[in-house]
Amino acid sequence: MKSKKKKRQDDFQKVKLKVGKTKPKADNATNTNFRSKGINITKQLKRDTSGPTTHRHLSINDLLSQLHHYSANIKHSALLGLKELLSLNPSLLEQHLSRLLSEVAAVFTDKDGNVRVAATRVLRFIAQSVPAERVAPFYPVLSAHLSCAMTHIEASIQEDAMKILDVLLEHYAALLAARPAVLITNFLELISHRQSSGGANKTQDAKGWTWALSVNPSRAVTSQQWRLSVLLRLGRFLQAVVEERPVEESDIFIPTEGAFGPSGEGKLTPLYLNWEELTYSKVGVKVYEHSGAKPTPQSTFRLRAEVNRGPTVGEDLDSAEAVQSFAATMVPLLLEVWVEASTSDCPWNTTEGAHLLSPDAMSVMFQVLSILQMLRKLAPRREHQEALDAWFYKEYLRDFKQHFMKNFPYGSRDTPKHRKKVDLKRSKQTAAVPGLTVEPLALNITLCQVMVSLSQRQGLGRETDGDWLTPLRTFVRDTLGSGVKVSYRQLHMLLGTVWKMVFTQRSTTVTEDLLAAVYVYYKQRHLTLQTRSLLLSFYSKLYLQEQGNTHIARSKVLCRWLASLPVQLSQLGQRNPALSARLILSIQAAASRKHKDLLNSLQTHACMLYDPQEGVMVLLPVESQQRMVQLLYFLPKMSPSLLANLSHCCTAGRISAGLTAALIRIVHFRSSLSGWSVGSQEAALQDVDYISFLFSTLTGFSSDKLASLQEAGDALPPSPLAPLSLYPTPLEQFTHHWDVVEEVCHCLETLGSKSQCFDILQNGICKYLAKLAVVPDSMAAGLLRAVSRLLDLSILPIEPMLRFLSQCCLSLLALLITLEQEVPAETNHKREAIWGACVSALSSVPRLLRMVLQSMRVGDLSGEERPQLGQILSLLLQHTPIQNQLLANAALLQEIIQQLTRYSRGATREQWLTDLLYCYTVSVAHGSSARRGNLGLRDIY
Repeated sequence: MKSKKKKRQDDFQKVKLKVGKTKPKADNATNTNFRSKGINITKQLKRDTSGPTTHRHLSINDLLSQLHHYSANIKHSALLGLKELLSLNPSLLEQHLSRLLSEVAAVFTDKDGNVRVAATRVLRFIAQSVPAERVAPFYPVLSAHLSCAMTHIEASIQEDAMKILDVLLEHYAALLAARPAVLITNFLELISHRQSSGGANKTQDAKGWTWALSVNPSRAVTSQQWRLSVLLRLGRFLQAVVEERPVEESDIFIPTEGAFGPSGEGKLTPLYLNWEELTYSKVGVKVYEHSGAKPTPQSTFRLRAEVNRGPTVGEDLDSAEAVQSFAATMVPLLLEVWVEASTSDCPWNTTEGAHLLSPDAMSVMFQVLSILQMLRKLAPRREHQEALDAWFYKEYLRDFKQHFMKNFPYGSRDTPKHRKKVDLKRSKQTAAVPGLTVEPLALNITLCQVMVSLSQRQGLGRETDGDWLTPLRTFVRDTLGSGVKVSYRQLHMLLGTVWKMVFTQRSTTVTEDLLAAVYVYYKQRHLTLQTRSLLLSFYSKLYLQEQGNTHIARSKVLCRWLASLPVQLSQLGQRNPALSARLILSIQAAASRKHKDLLNSLQTHACMLYDPQEGVMVLLPVESQQRMVQLLYFLPKMSPSLLANLSHCCTAGRISAGLTAALIRIVHFRSSLSGWSVGSQEAALQDVDYISFLFSTLTGFSSDKLASLQEAGDALPPSPLAPLSLYPTPLEQFTHHWDVVEEVCHCLETLGSKSQCFDILQNGICKYLAKLAVVPDSMAAGLLRAVSRLLDLSILPIEPMLRFLSQCCLSLLALLITLEQEVPAETNHKREAIWGACVSALSSVPRLLRMVLQSMRVGDLSGEERPQLGQILSLLLQHTPIQNQLLANAALLQEIIQQLTRYSRGATREQWLTDLLYCYTVSVAHGSSARRGNLGLRDIY
């Protein structure tokens, strides 16, 4: 026993520590003296540097490959990564567009809802960045996956397909509308189902199938909300189909906006062909009759379709039979949808509150009416639409009156709001259905347009539609006449309804009643430009239909509107050029038809419209100015005050030279002196007023302006070489006035007797212009040009006129030398015009050259003016057309040159004098042989 105890103490022996000794290491101590090396897996940690990546270092190829993974979370994160990568690197869209669209579209039918939502967001991002023409080659892939989603057995996938459809309708509506057959069938199958046979309440298509509304209790929303959501998308899709079709030119008031907002119109684009390239190429060109426009009434040619098949619901809506077949399938379903909604909305069926609808029922009815409205517009041609309206009238008028007109007009029911716990799930479902809020006014206006479109033109053997059209007409009249604020689209629909009523009822009372209401709305202030233009277009197109429609031609409201147009134009002015242009178009249309009330109003306000300072004639753009000039042709009379304004407009330079020439020609044609008339049209102005207009336009300045120039100090001072003080007009004004002078001279030459015209011009110059001390250079040149064109050898001018013309000519020649020395390049056109006017006058006006030479007093000239006189004589001697006149005045010319030589004696002869002597020697030597045979010229010149 003693040995075992001793052994046990040896196993658990206590170590005694001593001071100053090293502490012994424990038996279980870990030895840390070792070395380790890092392990690197290069391929696994290598990053993809071939292109951009996300924050998780995933490239676009990695993300697209992850879309095929079985895990919904990985596919969802891959879609989020795609949106991140594409937003940071937009260039990847162009490089991988085909694969992106195909891979993203493949998950439209994924069983996980989060994946489908993420796919919709990626598709929206792509649609916002890529135009439709780039997506067009890949659209069949998108369409196929969209059809799969819309017809999927899972209700949640169908609901998400509506969101995908919203994206495509917003950005690629034209691509959807190009092939509507498949989508139309899909829309029908979303709210109904086909069966081989059915009862009397079910509709039957061309293949014998019957369609009935379907109910799916497993949906997250109610059946009514689901149908409303589908009908909303169907309406937008049909609107896109209508907009992509070309608009035919017609005199019918066609709305340019759809029921779902503004959009562009389909237009006929011309096809330009290069026959040389097509001759040697293998590219075929399809040629259609009239390029798709409305055919002529005499044409009976029609192109046959490539495949002749019977009309079915799935057929493209490019024929009247297909549209009617689709309408026959769709309209009973729409009526059934509305009947269910109205029954559930008012189960107690009370007569007093039957016209009050809940917001849900109002939304359903609005979408039903909107689709009915779109069905009418699907007809390919105008005649097809009329036939479709007649078919609607025959087949469904009784149903429409029973279900729609029974409680018209409709109002909104006030539903009490109970305080209860908010159901977040139900609120999200309600918010997911767009377009729930519909105003009663919009609903009633849409119903008016749908019902009025069914009305037929009244005639012999036809039943009158007054019983159900009367409340519609009353509602339209009260809405327009009471000043209710309506949107542009609603106003467009109301005007279309008025247009249809006017031409179907053909009653003077109805026409006056409706047009008076429209005129009340037209007279409202603060209307937008778009609204005002729409009203102007409505009235203008309605006025153009007066021929053959006595109830329109006799409308007093229309006459009152036309008579107010000139007043509105004068008040509007340049504050709104676009609206002013619309007014001018309306005025021009009525003036061309010689509307008496409009012409009288135009005559009254003509001076205000054509005011040279503040009139619309000079304030509006060029296109409107051109139409204002054309309006002058239709004026009954042109008063002297109006002619004075027109003359100022011509000379002020605020309208172009071409428009000025057109204005002068129109005034010329309206004068009896022109010898030109059409029918029984009388002369609009007297001969005296016409001559005064031409003379005022020829001078280029009014009497007040000339009087102010006499006191201004801007003119060049007179001198012995330039007896008149010339006012230098700017180059632009001079050029404009020169073009006006040419047109005035042309009109004066066509008046008949040149001698009488010259006498009138001579008397005007002597009476009003000969006493002026300051004369504008443009007026002086214009007078010389006019005198030379109107004068012939049988007319001898009087002495005062010759003296004034000689002063003008000598002053212009001195100005010409000054312009050559200062800025010859900038005044090239002005110098040519002045020189041409002076030479033509000196060569054609008798004794003018002699009087000019007599005015050259060398002794009175200064040292700076003698070289200018020498240069003037050198220019005249070098000009061949006045050689005979110079030879006739050789003695006087020789005396002037001798005086210049005497005053210019010095050690060296100046260059200008050498040139003058040379020109004189050559001219005199050349003409000495002919001088003896032309002694008679001396008596004339």
